[in-house]
Amino acid sequence: MIVLGERHTFDAREREELQKYFDSIDTITYRDSTPGEVIARIDTLLNRQTKSIIVLNTAARIPDELLRYLTKLEQRGITYISIENFLEKYLKKCYIPADQTSADFLEKIKPYNPFYLSIKITEDLLSILALSVFAIPVGLYSAWRIKKESPGSVFFRQTRVGKNGRKFTCYKFRSMHENSHHDPYTRENDSRIFPWGETMRKLRIDELPQLWNVLKGDMHLIGPRAEWEILVENYEKEIPYYNVRHTVRPGITGWAQVNYPYGANAEDARQKLMYDLYYIKHWNPVLELKTIWKTVMVVIGKKGL
Repeated sequence: MIVLGERHTFDAREREELQKYFDSIDTITYRDSTPGEVIARIDTLLNRQTKSIIVLNTAARIPDELLRYLTKLEQRGITYISIENFLEKYLKKCYIPADQTSADFLEKIKPYNPFYLSIKITEDLLSILALSVFAIPVGLYSAWRIKKESPGSVFFRQTRVGKNGRKFTCYKFRSMHENSHHDPYTRENDSRIFPWGETMRKLRIDELPQLWNVLKGDMHLIGPRAEWEILVENYEKEIPYYNVRHTVRPGITGWAQVNYPYGANAEDARQKLMYDLYYIKHWNPVLELKTIWKTVMVVIGKKGL
C-alpha cells in the first residue's frame, strides 16, 4: 500500500486494522515534489512489492503527468483510490477533512427511507420483547445492589440530544456515587464508580433502562450514541459537521461504539463521528447484524473495544 500525500494521517489503530489487508504502508510526501520525483519514488516502492494499491491522500490537484502515470499502472494490476473511498472500503468509516475544505462526504448521508425505518422500528420492538426476559430480573437485582452499595436514586437521568437536535431525558442505572465531582468523561479506574457500577458498565447492564427510551421513540436499539447536551454544544463548535449525526435517532449501541473506545476529547468525537456517518450512509440489514454481533463480542470481552 502506497499513500500519496498527507491529507489524512493514519493513527496506530487504523494502521493495525490495515495490516489485515496490506503487508506494508509507505507514505510519499507530495508537497514540494515534482511529478517526476513522485513517479520515481512510486517506481522504487513498486519494485519491492508484488501487488499494491495507491491511495490519493492529497487535496492538491494531481498534475497531468502523474495522472497519466497512475492510469498506466492500472494495466499492471495496480489500482489507485481516493482517501475518501479508501477509508469507507477498508476502515468502514467516512472521511471528514480536518481542513474543512469539502463537504462532499455529506451528499449521501440522509435519514432512513420509510422502508428502512419500518425495519428499524420492528427490530426495536422485537428486541425489547426478547430482552425483557433478561432485563427484568437483572434490572431488579441491579436496583438492589445499587441501593446496597451506594444509597440514593437507582436511576441516572441526563438530557441527551436526539434526532433533529431534539432533547430528551435518557435513563440509565446509576453507576457512580451521587454528588460525585463533575467530569463529563469517564476515566480509567474512576473513583466515582462503585463496585457493582463497574460491573454494570463492563457488561452494559447500566444501559438497560434505555429500552424505555427506545419504546418511547427517543432512540433505536442501534444508532449513533446519544450524547449529553453540554458535550454536543462543545463538539458542534469544534467539529462543524457534528450535527449531521442527528439525522437519525441515536442508539443504545452503535457502529462507532463497537469500533472505537470511549472518547475523552473532541478528536475522539471526530473519529467516532466518522463511524457514525458511515453507519448512516451505508445502513442495511447486514451492517445492522454486524453491529449487533460486535456488541455481543464486546460485552463478553471476546472482541472489539
